[in-house]
Amino acid sequence: MNFSNSSKDISNVYIERGYCYDSVSGSCKKNLQAFSFQFSMFVFMSFAVLVTVTGNVLVITSIAHFKQLHTTTNCLILSLAVCDFLMGAFVMPCSALRSVYGCWYLGDFVCKLHTSTDIMLSTSSIFHLSFISVDRYFAVCTPLLYRSIVNSVTALLMIITSWVFPAIFAYGMIFSNLNLKGSEHFFETQVQCVGGCTMFFSPASAAFSTIFSFFLPGLIMLGIYLKIYMVARRQARSIKDLTRQIKVEDGSAVSGKQERKKAKTLAVVVGVFLICWTPFFLCNITDPFIGYSIPPTLTDALFWFGYMNSGFNPFIYAFFYSWFRKALSIILSGRIFYRDSCRIKLYSE
Repeated sequence: MNFSNSSKDISNVYIERGYCYDSVSGSCKKNLQAFSFQFSMFVFMSFAVLVTVTGNVLVITSIAHFKQLHTTTNCLILSLAVCDFLMGAFVMPCSALRSVYGCWYLGDFVCKLHTSTDIMLSTSSIFHLSFISVDRYFAVCTPLLYRSIVNSVTALLMIITSWVFPAIFAYGMIFSNLNLKGSEHFFETQVQCVGGCTMFFSPASAAFSTIFSFFLPGLIMLGIYLKIYMVARRQARSIKDLTRQIKVEDGSAVSGKQERKKAKTLAVVVGVFLICWTPFFLCNITDPFIGYSIPPTLTDALFWFGYMNSGFNPFIYAFFYSWFRKALSIILSGRIFYRDSCRIKLYSE
């Protein structure tokens, strides 16, 4: 990570100043940015953390407080919001300090804890989204069987799976050093240094982890939503033809329309997730096979582009869900503290 040769040519943005620990042998080189650039990074990253934490706290509060929102789909959204909140509250601040200073001063154990938590929460997010897509598939494609298939027990199993398997995968891989397997010598001689905290993967571990935690579930989600889209179009045409002949009195057409709207909204959430994280995971799986030649600054930038996804979801809910906008109004106005506010109707059923 030596930028001294080009620092003067890039408006003096990067200025090399010694090492992370000047008195320690084998210390990482420290790259300090010009104060104006460093300040801009702090402002941007602090804003990203604030938006992510605040937005997801509002989502968590809305779904947890209002009884009308206690549905299986919303339970999965609640758990996803907790995942995004933890990303904003614990992972992003530490990553911000590392990005700005170029050094890690919290020790090797905390570095492993931070790295594994980062991987776990990212993987957990896509597991949640995968199960949400399954939930929407049954709601739209088999509406008569939906309540018998997707119930409170099923939702609980989905949530537990979305947390436990990513945790076992992430913490097991990092703390057992499986991510280094096959490239231990390269890591020890070319990457490892005192004051650094690099998310390093050998070619084999990079391929396995990226496929397991991103590409495979991502392809499954895309396949499910493509199926939902095709079924929804067919149902819309059928309902349109039916309503020309008879008057629908049981509200089933309206209910089907609401389910399709939910599927559309959550498909947007999935799309935003894939857009935010695909560049990083492509970089992650490619870098080991091209001699780790991708610049660390690019990897760091792609990290933060992925992190931004955790802050986008509340805005998507606010844009598409009228119930979230109403819940937000009640929370911000203080009416949430009124007696029986949890029973307020946020939408007509």
